[in-house]
Amino acid sequence: MRNDVPPSRPAAPKERIRVTLVEDDPEVLAMLARLLRNDTEFEFLGGFSNATEALKGIPRAKPDIVIMDINLPGMDGVECVRRLKEIFPGPQVLMLTVYEDSEAVFSALRAGATGYLLKQASFAELRGALQEIYRGGSPMSSHIARKVVQSFQGSGTTSREMEALSQRERQVLELVSQGYLFKEVADKLGVGFATVHTYSRRIYEKLHVRSRAQAAAKYTKD
Repeated sequence: MRNDVPPSRPAAPKERIRVTLVEDDPEVLAMLARLLRNDTEFEFLGGFSNATEALKGIPRAKPDIVIMDINLPGMDGVECVRRLKEIFPGPQVLMLTVYEDSEAVFSALRAGATGYLLKQASFAELRGALQEIYRGGSPMSSHIARKVVQSFQGSGTTSREMEALSQRERQVLELVSQGYLFKEVADKLGVGFATVHTYSRRIYEKLHVRSRAQAAAKYTKD
């Protein structure tokens, strides 16, 4: 008997989230590296023990997300984020900190970080934060988010900056400002996830901001 049913094709491999880590504690670095390597959700691209190494290596590795310790020797994590965003703005940055109310966390978010996580968090919590960032979220506490918004309420957002946005970019920014994740924005607009990322980068450039929280704050103020 002839079999007219075509052979089934194996499912396409799921795209993994590409991650690098900046951490000066060798034990913490080794532990997180091992956990990330053993998780099929992620592709671990390497770790760096200081900011100088990170600024050289991260642009070559081209990760989706950088996990950044704040308390680094020499140049701290906040300054590292600021310089990284100037030379390689592509990846999102998740800050690691010991204190939730640290002013350094707020400074890091203003420098361009996407969110933060306490160092005592479990790997499950880290995993969730990385997934949230990759989907377009910004994991952070409400009082830190409020500080970010307040910091831009007094800044000089000009209508000229908003006028520079295309109609589609305004649609993306409006949905982001309402709290929708990038994947949800893509579904609502009927475009791909990567397309929304492209729009977001253009929005950041035109509004002279470094993160979705900053862009939303400027849009809300305007």
